[in-house]
Amino acid sequence: MERLRQLLLRTDYTIDGVRERLGSMAASALAREELVPALRATAGGDPLATLIRLWWLGVPVPAAALGPEVLDSGLVEEAGGGEVRATVHLQPWETGGYLVSDRKVRPGDPPLRSDHVVGAGGASANLAQLVTRRPVGSALDLGTGCGVQVLHLAGRAERVVATDLNPRALELARLSWALSGVEGVEARAGSLYDPVEDERFDLIVSNPPFVIAPGGEGKLTYRESGEAGDAFCRELVRRTPARLNPGGQAHFLANWLHVEGEDWHDRVGGWLRETGCDGWVVQRDVQDPAEYVELWLRDAARQGTPRYTELYDRWLSWFDEHKVEGVGFGWITMRASGTLDPVVRVEHLDHQVVLPVGDYVDDVLDSIAAAHRADALDTARLRTAAGLLDERVGLPGAEDPIRIVLRQTQGLRRSREVGTVEAALAGVCDGELALGPLLNVIAELVGEGEMPDADAIRPLIAEGYFLL
Repeated sequence: MERLRQLLLRTDYTIDGVRERLGSMAASALAREELVPALRATAGGDPLATLIRLWWLGVPVPAAALGPEVLDSGLVEEAGGGEVRATVHLQPWETGGYLVSDRKVRPGDPPLRSDHVVGAGGASANLAQLVTRRPVGSALDLGTGCGVQVLHLAGRAERVVATDLNPRALELARLSWALSGVEGVEARAGSLYDPVEDERFDLIVSNPPFVIAPGGEGKLTYRESGEAGDAFCRELVRRTPARLNPGGQAHFLANWLHVEGEDWHDRVGGWLRETGCDGWVVQRDVQDPAEYVELWLRDAARQGTPRYTELYDRWLSWFDEHKVEGVGFGWITMRASGTLDPVVRVEHLDHQVVLPVGDYVDDVLDSIAAAHRADALDTARLRTAAGLLDERVGLPGAEDPIRIVLRQTQGLRRSREVGTVEAALAGVCDGELALGPLLNVIAELVGEGEMPDADAIRPLIAEGYFLL
């Protein structure tokens, strides 16, 4: 693997090297599962073009164009006519490492094997962007798949344990780590927290099998647990506190159901309120049942197959039976704060945020907790968050605005409509004066009548407009 790794680096088979060689048109076409532009871009037969065709596009290449580093790797097989084909998908990753997974499935390919190991994609990148950047002593990658999260954890965790229910996933993950120069990972087979027994960790990450499917035939281990509805994600949340060290954090991706007559905030928030941990849930997208089914049938290359309509109909019937109106996707963050008064925030954010969230996720959790637990805010000394904008809308020539919005230009880029008192407060909070006297003076100046209750500022603290 080390010889192969050095060859990949010498040939510039890297994220930047592949992007530059393919160009934007071919890359966009590949996102639509169209190979022709990429094949045209790699028609030169030079070493980089050959590796892209072999590992990324999955097409046969002349054996004579490859050296022993590839031919002796055990990752290619004869394809006839003096050509070889890759038995795996080998992709460069943003950390500078490499990931080994099963070959990409494309329309017209045979059905996936149940233990298929999927490569890294958008969900993997999303999770990596969410995870806290602070160094930790121990980290657990629960459901490691092809090993992608370990590549991100290796530089900031002294000890890394990776688990997966699928032994084949661990086999390919070990290749990923070897090709990426990552050593010392403890790989263990088993479901959920079973492989780590009574161990605790400073950091737990998981891109779990969260896809909500009707069950039965064709279950794919990498995306479906076999549990009913969103029960697997609920169980993952429920069992996590026992595996966290004091102050430890957990970051998950998840799906949850939007059920007729039920508020999804209460559904998912209820999972966390039972844990004793501080929690932060962010819904990034909601799909109606038809969109959701189409997405995952396409993921399994079922479009255009004889059973597509049957599978589509059965999946929708399951949603109808359970009164499902939509499926939410987002992230769940937990922190073992050790308090008897844990706080849980559940919200929907579908706009662009500053990436990586991991750079400031600790600050977000601190703000949520501080707003909830701070005693008398009258004596608190607040600071206005950096990068805050005051946007006003009003009629031409009018003395007072119709609408005032505080908008964050950093972090989560939230925006909130506020009154004149809150807007004035944002202009003067510098940590020098207590909140109570400040509000009193502002109320007199703007003529708002009674002094606003300091507790009314708690939501603005929780959302990061003001810092304690």
